[in-house]
Amino acid sequence: MANIGAMRKESVRHLFLEGIAHLPVPTRPMGTPPRILLLRPDHLGDILFMTPALHTLRAALPDAHIACLVGPWAQPILAHNADLDELLTCDFPWFNRRPKVSLVQPYAALWREAARLRRQRFDVAIIMRFDFWWGAALARLAAIPRRIGYARRDVQPFLTDAVPYQPGRHEAEQNMRLIEAFIADSPFLPSRPWQEGQDDRPVKTLHFTITAGDSAWAAEHLAPPADSGYPPPDARPLIAIHPGAGAAVKLWSAEGWVTVATALSRRYGATIVFTGGAGELPLVRAIAGRLTVPHIVLAGQTTLGQLAAVFARCRLALGPDSGPLHLAVAVGTPTVHLFGPADPGLFGPWGNPARHTVVQARYFDIPCRKRPCNRLDYTAAQLAHHACMQTITVDDVLDAVQRIYR
Repeated sequence: MANIGAMRKESVRHLFLEGIAHLPVPTRPMGTPPRILLLRPDHLGDILFMTPALHTLRAALPDAHIACLVGPWAQPILAHNADLDELLTCDFPWFNRRPKVSLVQPYAALWREAARLRRQRFDVAIIMRFDFWWGAALARLAAIPRRIGYARRDVQPFLTDAVPYQPGRHEAEQNMRLIEAFIADSPFLPSRPWQEGQDDRPVKTLHFTITAGDSAWAAEHLAPPADSGYPPPDARPLIAIHPGAGAAVKLWSAEGWVTVATALSRRYGATIVFTGGAGELPLVRAIAGRLTVPHIVLAGQTTLGQLAAVFARCRLALGPDSGPLHLAVAVGTPTVHLFGPADPGLFGPWGNPARHTVVQARYFDIPCRKRPCNRLDYTAAQLAHHACMQTITVDDVLDAVQRIYR
């Protein structure tokens, strides 16, 4: 009965969206140069994956007014991005990680936000997430003349330009394909991020701007306390470990991190820097509290910009698949990413493979034998059956570090 109820609810939703798609809205000619709005409701990693496409758009259309509509949680990611003229925020339903107040609330918010955007008189909207029907409907109701996005069932009715969706491509490349649809004759659009033997080229990399204030904060806090007995940071390389992730199924063992941190400190003479959010502080303390090698704990102490500045001062950053590891990529720090349930082909590091590498789980060593499942919502009781991350060994991680450590 529950499935039947869900199917009926879905059918009603589709009919409602079709109705919105056919509502009359004012039309107007496009301006020159165009006012372009990119819409992306996601969080850290997915927003960073959008920055190469944003940079490409700016390179192709230097005189355009380029704005981005993101959640308030993503505002710090793009606050200092030089490719943007304007940064707008919206408390997107379903992406704000809060329970819905009612079934009506997302649609009421849609009308309110459309009225606000209509006053901005944007000429082009690019819906950067493939299934973001709410954003596509918003662009339609805001009377934006040209609306570009992927040809998905709930999204396409609101678009003027529907780009065929090709599953299996990296998220950064999916973003780039949408920009390519808008500026199809642009010479700035590589079909793949890297070719062997090439160095980093700015148009292809993730972008994050570190402020002078954040850089100064990192310099101060990476210096060990005077009574620690540790040498100053300039005397030892710094290696960051960010052991937390957004889902329990992505976590590696604390014991593994203790062994890896100890080995890296002794092998490279490094001070280990532990980073993480406030909620990850217990995990970090469980690891750092067992170490006898030089280390600094900054978990729970950094803003996003300060975290980026910390990564920028490190020789290397390691951790499970997470947004902060992509932040390390964006500031040019070599990275080692531990992947289990998520597919690195879709969500892995977007950068030069000589500087960024993936350690992937041994899927056939676990009961579910899925390669990878791309599911993150396992309950605590289900985790033992989906323990792909625990098939990664200490030697796997140390070997990956040895391949890219410079």
